[in-house]
Amino acid sequence: MSRNEEIGILKEIAELLNEGVDSKTVLAGVLSKLLHLTGLQTGWIFLIDEKGQHQLAAEESLPEPLAQQDNQRMCKGDCWCVSRYNNGKLNKAVNIIECQRIENVILEKAGDTGGLTHHATVPLRAGNERFGLLNVGSPYKTHFQKDELALLEAVAFQIGTSLKRINLTQREQETALISERNRLARDLHDSVNQLLFSLSLTARAGREMTENEEVKQTFAYIQDLSQEALGEMRALIWQLKPQGLENGIIIALKSYAEMLGLSIHAKLTGISSFPEKIEEALWRIGQEALGNCKKHSQSTHVSLVLNRSSDSVTMNIQDQGCGFFYDESFELPSFGLKNMKARAEALNGTFQINSEPGSGTEINIKIPI
Repeated sequence: MSRNEEIGILKEIAELLNEGVDSKTVLAGVLSKLLHLTGLQTGWIFLIDEKGQHQLAAEESLPEPLAQQDNQRMCKGDCWCVSRYNNGKLNKAVNIIECQRIENVILEKAGDTGGLTHHATVPLRAGNERFGLLNVGSPYKTHFQKDELALLEAVAFQIGTSLKRINLTQREQETALISERNRLARDLHDSVNQLLFSLSLTARAGREMTENEEVKQTFAYIQDLSQEALGEMRALIWQLKPQGLENGIIIALKSYAEMLGLSIHAKLTGISSFPEKIEEALWRIGQEALGNCKKHSQSTHVSLVLNRSSDSVTMNIQDQGCGFFYDESFELPSFGLKNMKARAEALNGTFQINSEPGSGTEINIKIPI
């Protein structure tokens, strides 16, 4: 491959990486482009977290035995390249590594690998930050030239830099979203909240000033409606800007429950700190669950248990209210329950609900760390 061809490959890949805002879409696109431009046939990218756990973020033309059951052989178990990466022994492009996953397919006679037995592997880095591995290969190819490895390493640096940019962009967006929530909460508190409070006082004064019984009842009805709307507004402001979350999620959820008029018994076991994204998800799920208790359970007593272990967080919220009929084979019956399930699953967690008429409702959330 000539120098001009290498520069052309790097240019095309750089253009693709600069356009992307979603890491998985970017990785899938750049892997396909790399294989097409270099003439290689197979590749995959592992993203590896701080705990050494890998996930298959992109793949192209995997041999059929490796692609079976939604790439199960690639997603589970350990291998030499991931082990070397986690042990700090894989810091640059490596010529050829015999693939343990492919070797297992051959030993188990699980299918034809199409002549693929080896792959080159390159760590994805940006400065001192590491993100995972780029692996590429072709049938019957057991050696990569120095210029091929140098090109792969240059591409890997480009990918690492792009991943860092995408991560920083996502953090900026999350910060901007929080700022916008805080601004909206302030605006609601300073305008609508105060207007509803004034309406309640005005209705009360009108009721006390009139002698007409029908007018009294009208003012009383207006006062009740304004009080109810005021409570809903305060709950909305809480959802936008959780006062007390800086003191821990348990205190925040207890305060929110008390604001709703619920009596809550809350307990935290295990480690008291939570990753920011998980704490935010638990807070939102907890709000939704407590709101449902207030609206539907016909009970004011709720129990909440949070447990944080080294590898997961579990949250259990239970009331002793009226309950409802629920069958797991049917769709969740409300938007709120669907929203809780979606928040848990967005973090690779699980959502489970148990409820029967007259026996209350129990919600269980488990999110890996």
